[in-house]
Amino acid sequence: FPSSLQFSGLLGTVYRRGNLSFTRDGSSLVSPVGNRISLFDLKNNKCETLPLATRHNIVCVGLSPDGSLAILVDEEGAALLVSLVGKSVIHQFHFHKPVHSVSFSPDGKKFVITKDNVALMYHAPGKKREFNAFVLDKTYYGPYDETTCIDWTDDSKCFAVGSKDMSTWVFGAERWANLIYYSLGGHKDVIVACFFEENSLDLYTVSQDGALCVWQCDTELDGLKPMPPKEDRKKNRIKEDEEFLEESKGEEIHGKAHPNEQEIREKVKYSRVAKYFFNKEGDFNNLTSAAYHKKTHLLVTGFASGVFHLHELPDFNLIHSLSISDQRIASISINCTGDWIAFGCSGLGQLLVWEWQSESYVLKQQGHFNSMVSLAYSPDGQYIVTGGEDGKVKVWNTSSSFCFVTFTDHTSGVTAVTFTSSGYVILSASLDGTVRAFDLHRYRNFRTFTSPRPSQFSCLAVDSSGEIVSAGSQDSFEIYIWSMQSGRLLDVLAGHEGPISSLSFNPVKCVLASGSWDKTVKLWDMLDSWRTKETLMLNSDVLVVAFRPDGKELAVASLNGQITFWDHENAVQVGSIEGRHDLQMGRKELDKITAKQSAKGKSFTTLCYSADGQSILAGGLSKFVCIYNVKEQILMKKFEISCNLSLDAMEEYLDRRKMTEFGSMALIDEGAGDEDGVAIPLPGVKRGDMSYRRFKPEIRVTCLRFSPTGRSWAATTTEGLLIYSLDSGMIFDPFELDIDVTPSNIRKTLHQKEYTMAIIMALKLNEKKLIQEVIEAVPSDEVEVVCSSLPDLYVEKVLEFLASAFEISCHLEFYLIWAHKLLMLHGQKLKTRSQKLLPVIQFLQKSIQRHFEDVSKLCEWNIYNIKYALAISQQRGMKRLAETSVDEEESESDSDYLM
Repeated sequence: FPSSLQFSGLLGTVYRRGNLSFTRDGSSLVSPVGNRISLFDLKNNKCETLPLATRHNIVCVGLSPDGSLAILVDEEGAALLVSLVGKSVIHQFHFHKPVHSVSFSPDGKKFVITKDNVALMYHAPGKKREFNAFVLDKTYYGPYDETTCIDWTDDSKCFAVGSKDMSTWVFGAERWANLIYYSLGGHKDVIVACFFEENSLDLYTVSQDGALCVWQCDTELDGLKPMPPKEDRKKNRIKEDEEFLEESKGEEIHGKAHPNEQEIREKVKYSRVAKYFFNKEGDFNNLTSAAYHKKTHLLVTGFASGVFHLHELPDFNLIHSLSISDQRIASISINCTGDWIAFGCSGLGQLLVWEWQSESYVLKQQGHFNSMVSLAYSPDGQYIVTGGEDGKVKVWNTSSSFCFVTFTDHTSGVTAVTFTSSGYVILSASLDGTVRAFDLHRYRNFRTFTSPRPSQFSCLAVDSSGEIVSAGSQDSFEIYIWSMQSGRLLDVLAGHEGPISSLSFNPVKCVLASGSWDKTVKLWDMLDSWRTKETLMLNSDVLVVAFRPDGKELAVASLNGQITFWDHENAVQVGSIEGRHDLQMGRKELDKITAKQSAKGKSFTTLCYSADGQSILAGGLSKFVCIYNVKEQILMKKFEISCNLSLDAMEEYLDRRKMTEFGSMALIDEGAGDEDGVAIPLPGVKRGDMSYRRFKPEIRVTCLRFSPTGRSWAATTTEGLLIYSLDSGMIFDPFELDIDVTPSNIRKTLHQKEYTMAIIMALKLNEKKLIQEVIEAVPSDEVEVVCSSLPDLYVEKVLEFLASAFEISCHLEFYLIWAHKLLMLHGQKLKTRSQKLLPVIQFLQKSIQRHFEDVSKLCEWNIYNIKYALAISQQRGMKRLAETSVDEEESESDSDYLM
């Protein structure tokens, strides 16, 4: 089972750096998140992280026009060609230098990348299998400084490239007789973006100082003349030779900033017809990103202050000017219809999609500003709550991967979070000296627990009833007990001689286990007035304690790298795991000692039992999460949570090429001069933050939790909130299979209307689609008979299938009949094995609960509409009655008058 768990999602981080891109239909957004990419389905309100990763953080993404392929390029220039349909890597390539931007031509036949001061045009990968997917076609020289942006004409005949040398270059994708290259100036700062007008060679260029130049071309796209063919045998021979080389060098085109008169004769000419300025507030509000929608002539520009402008071109009419953040807007993208605008702010990790016509948010998501520290699953596994060092408590939906509520009441870092057994109350402990309770019905902080004198809380636990709340202090060495009902402090438990590192309530009994740096674990009986029940002595400082789900065993991780297992009833140690070597530490760039030596002082900092209690997850200051079998005390699998070399302590050995006689190259700050690094100014020029330094966050796992459904586990890491789940669709896992159980035999049995036998055979083969086919073939009036004749062993299997089927099937009533009949007929027998079946039952409850919420909302809305329609009809009926009575009175008065 643990070996079947695979990476399934990344929550907690929505955008890091790089360019945002809308898909072809305009309903989904591709966002780079560290070394992975997330796909936000804006219409269905879902987020999916693709199960692939680059070696460093992604800096640019290029989508093919048909939306089936994407090129991901990381900080070092390594590229992945990815199929967005199959969600897999097709090809790997290395550009050997950092790449600034990548863009496919509108016809999908070529793509251009910009690196250093050149633009490279490659043949785009086709639909068929190729030996080398990236074949260089042409290399374009011209700019003196680094190239920054690319834009294509609509017919793919030409493209424009912006540069840091304040020039923009227009190049022909083919060698046109009247356009090979053209250089445009007119700016006093770095070119941020350049855009062609629709079906035209007219061009807009935008620079960092907030200037927009409008360039008009004297030639239409149809006026580009092909180069006359030349019979050059030498050239043909060189091309033939290049076919046998591993990589062809391609054609080189060298542009000149100041060509002579002979070279520009009978060539395309550009003239600047207008120049506009965006910001007149000062030099500090730099323009950082821009996007242009050709059909609606809409220009969107983002600034370093978090302000964005919407202008209509070419008249430069201001439509909107709004502030969405106090950090620089790093990327802007507009969808194909021009309705939605996506903004990415790398400083705070914000991702916003704005519908500018209705002035409303389509999507507004933000991860934790600093690293996440703790997490907890709701009892039904539907939600995850996370707490971060930024003092925020966020609640995430596991099915949509979106955060739907953020609590910002804490004034310091959150150290622990947990759900109560009801699933509607969240508790969080913080270094600000408070424990807060949040209501998920009204989304508010309804209880705040404090200690008599201020103290920093490092851990938190709540009992199974949700009535007793406990928190451990790291400065006064005491444990505080409060009542959830009244909010009063019930007791202060003293006895530990060091900071309290971890608390855990027994899921069955009202017993609290507390671990401390004083090398002891104390067990406190909440129902006994003397409180202390037992003290367990260990050889090293205790870092974390965890009870098994059935409450019969206690796991303790200590500073010496050991995990010990205790029978807490008899205070006897029943087993131990030496886990230090499994943790496999990495060496940080500035470490003076090797990873092997530093690992001697490292240990597990978080533990979690699986839902069935047979396995235990352990993680710490390492890129590995270990899963152990508790009974055998052996390592079952190690999960590598990240391969991102942009994080520190990822590699066991340092690269000796980065070591100099003065020390590591990592000590040298290479961020100087970059757009978001230190801008080294001339004397007397006040610009750039000289205190800013690039740093590498260290890879670590701060918290691990198994889902109550038993089908997934989550980890809070430097990368974000990672979820690993059991994807049953990818595994062939037969159960009591014999030679006669085949799909054809199952269908034959089903045709003979032997439904019970057919279900048993399908469950033995354990192919999901076949099980679904068999179960859906059973008539609804025979479900009860089939359920009663199912052997006990297969009831659990059917329940597990029903739970997973509820998530995707539209046959809601049919599957509810199945679940109801199975639980009614086999309820008593299932109760005797409740501990073993708990994950399956919780998985079923989660699926039914989600449908219940959706359907109940729909029903409430329908009831409201029906009531409204009835009220309107009654009102109209009353009106008609009133009108008829008035008419009758008038007719009576008329008749009286006549008489």
